[in-house]
Amino acid sequence: MKEYHIGDRVIRVEVGDITRQSVDAIVNAANRTLLGGGGVDGAIHRAAGPELLEECRTLGGCETGEAKITKGYRLPARYVIHTVGPVWRGGTAREPELLRACYENSLRLAEERGIESIAFPAISTGAYGYPKEEAARIASDAVIGFLKQARSVHTVVFVLFSEPDYRLYVRVLDERVV
Repeated sequence: MKEYHIGDRVIRVEVGDITRQSVDAIVNAANRTLLGGGGVDGAIHRAAGPELLEECRTLGGCETGEAKITKGYRLPARYVIHTVGPVWRGGTAREPELLRACYENSLRLAEERGIESIAFPAISTGAYGYPKEEAARIASDAVIGFLKQARSVHTVVFVLFSEPDYRLYVRVLDERVV
């Protein structure tokens, strides 16, 4: 685990299971239906229990780059913020803008609810094929920019699936946080 400070705010990077994070909210890299899927999405739905699916059914899906919030149910986190990342199509279909929007809209929702701590996976870098280094740069820039003016959000955790992803995020953040 490594920590970075943006004023009195904290960015933490660690390898782990996002479903076990003791934070106010975790972010789900969801598909547009919000009805579960593979990867992080499936793991969150399994850990939260069937009540999460029932609540998601009431939300009417979610567009790419947008975010919606539900209760956390059986998760340690009180809330799940669902966001739909872009599928990588070579970078010409507004992918960077949409990926940045995932982080910014998730953080805005967190602020609206008075959430102090939030954990993100590496959105769109699995099945959606987003290049990991570019995704890490976009995620880092969005979070750093947001924390500079955040009111309630104090701690952002990047929870990575693998040691190589962890090292990538640490390298990217080392370049950005001085």
